[in-house]
Amino acid sequence: MDLLLQSGTGTPTGTANATANASAAGPITTLPETISGALGLSGTLGDIVGGLIGAFLIANIMLGMTALAGPWAKRKITAAFTDRIAVNRIGPFGLLIIVADAVRLLSKELIVPDGVDRPAWDIAPIVLPFSALLGFAVIPLGSGLQLADPETGIVFAFAAGSIASISLVMAGYASNNKFSLLGALRAIAQNLAYEIPLVITAASVIIFAGTFRTSEIVAAQTETLVTIAGIAIPGWYAFVNPFAFVLFALANIAEIGRNPFDIPEAPTEIVAGYQTEYSSVYFVLFYLGEFIHIFLGGALIAVLFLGGPAGPVLPGFVWMVIKMWAFFLFTQWARSAVPRVRIDQLIEIGWKGMLVLSFANLVLTAVIVGVIA
Repeated sequence: MDLLLQSGTGTPTGTANATANASAAGPITTLPETISGALGLSGTLGDIVGGLIGAFLIANIMLGMTALAGPWAKRKITAAFTDRIAVNRIGPFGLLIIVADAVRLLSKELIVPDGVDRPAWDIAPIVLPFSALLGFAVIPLGSGLQLADPETGIVFAFAAGSIASISLVMAGYASNNKFSLLGALRAIAQNLAYEIPLVITAASVIIFAGTFRTSEIVAAQTETLVTIAGIAIPGWYAFVNPFAFVLFALANIAEIGRNPFDIPEAPTEIVAGYQTEYSSVYFVLFYLGEFIHIFLGGALIAVLFLGGPAGPVLPGFVWMVIKMWAFFLFTQWARSAVPRVRIDQLIEIGWKGMLVLSFANLVLTAVIVGVIA
């Protein structure tokens, strides 16, 4: 077994080399730059046109994946876990249920309850999907498929995703419904309890990679970690630090509100939580935002722990999509197989369990990197 974590100066050798190579190569060519170059545009006009077209393409890719995941894949996966048939009547394999559901929901009357805070009530369902789509601005989906690559890329992704909390508070408060308000308060309590461990666990990856730039975090995982019987194991941080990988995945599930952490909209307790008073297109926007956030969570796991778009044979974009869908499949398995915890248990797990373990992981990672360095 040939181990490629050797002593030296700086970070572990494989990680240091990959990060150094990425830095030496300079910033990557982003999608807006490619588009503006293909159109023969330059300067501010090229940046604007390239950025708008690039954002439109990335947003439509994610909206297409969400349209497939929400009305169709969710039902088929849940049915497989619970030994049922699910949708199979409308179109081949039931795929046209996507169109049927869209027409059904969008054609419903938008009911506005009495006493709502109308501006906040209207804005809340728009903010939720926007925050998730904004996070994809710095996610490398494949070679040349990245809107922006700032030095603080991973920080930007977390900041964009956390805007969703504002949407939930606005929806719960503005609905003039005690169950909606209770759902919003639960959502904020949950986000506070699990977003801190999420970020702290990600910080342990930053220590290994030595950078906040998402493209360089991915590049730092391209080296071979070990070679066993002629088989090269990539230096993905899921292999380097599997404990952090498990912590991050669990905190991520709590952030997106999937079982066992779906307390903010527990139907047996608070109807539909913060979205109880929403119907028609507003309900669709909440539903859309929820699933885009699941894919954003999968994208963050892929970038931080699974080498991003890296993979053999297939193009990088295909591997990135596979990894995001794998996380989606995991969340649907949890939804079908894992029972919901009580609100007091949820908060206790977050503050007394995940927070302590994430700090322990951070300290241990710093010590290990310091010793190897």
